[in-house]
Amino acid sequence: MTVSAMGVGAKRLAAVLLAAATVLLLSSAAASAHTKRRIKALRWAETQAGAPYVYGGTGPFGAGYDCSGLVYKSYLRATGINIGRTTGDMLASRRLVRTNTPRRGDLAFFGSGHVELVYRWKYDWTFGAHDAGSVVGPIHWQYPYWYPTAYYRLRY
Repeated sequence: MTVSAMGVGAKRLAAVLLAAATVLLLSSAAASAHTKRRIKALRWAETQAGAPYVYGGTGPFGAGYDCSGLVYKSYLRATGINIGRTTGDMLASRRLVRTNTPRRGDLAFFGSGHVELVYRWKYDWTFGAHDAGSVVGPIHWQYPYWYPTAYYRLRY
């Protein structure tokens, strides 16, 4: 059937369906871009595995990282996005949106003073620079002693 042979109602329905399909495609593309950015940041952090924990550190590898320094540098190097250097800066950023469904590469805050990247959500793992005497890498946390109190995702 040609467009000229369609009735007015059918033309409107076709226009609505086309608009809905366009929105879905654009939403899917945006979601895919967000996922890629989160995964790129996490993968960059993984390249720093084994670097020493150094309070106030932002790398490079040999100089070490603290928790927020690694998260900050991961997003900056992998995506070009500056999310703030300290946990306070990050929590004050308008780029962060709280989420109840964290994904790999999202930010896991432990109170207001510690941040790591979500590594394996359903298995209680994060990735980061934990504390003095440790090295950057995967961290297994357990209730009730040490666990994230909030999760955030970046808004682009």
